[in-house]
Amino acid sequence: MFDHNRLDVYQRAVELLDLVDQIVDQMPSGRAHLKDQLDRAATSVVLNIAEGAGEFSPRDKRRFYRMARRSATESAAVLEVVTRRQQAPEQLLRDALDLLHRIVSMLIRMSVPARPPRSSSDASRLSRSSQKPTF
Repeated sequence: MFDHNRLDVYQRAVELLDLVDQIVDQMPSGRAHLKDQLDRAATSVVLNIAEGAGEFSPRDKRRFYRMARRSATESAAVLEVVTRRQQAPEQLLRDALDLLHRIVSMLIRMSVPARPPRSSSDASRLSRSSQKPTF
């Protein structure tokens, strides 16, 4: 098993790809550019998550997760265009957008640097500064 297979965000991204395939299959002909853009953006989410999971450097991991997040928001924008033009079943589109919201939320958390643990001196200084002054 690869590292990316263990990530919930990766599993949800693959689930999204399945939904996108269903949406693309049900879109009318003459919208090849939207079909292609949606397929490429959704595929990019999956691939960038996998690439990030395969990196050793936390900085490189975050970079790939940020790229995945950008592709996810691009996917959402294409789905919103398709929704507005009523070119696919509403329930499929809603399910895909809900899933994208969840994926983006996870990727935001994954692309932020971890904060170092606070030392005991930091904690005591913060507690002293939050006390009300006595007069």
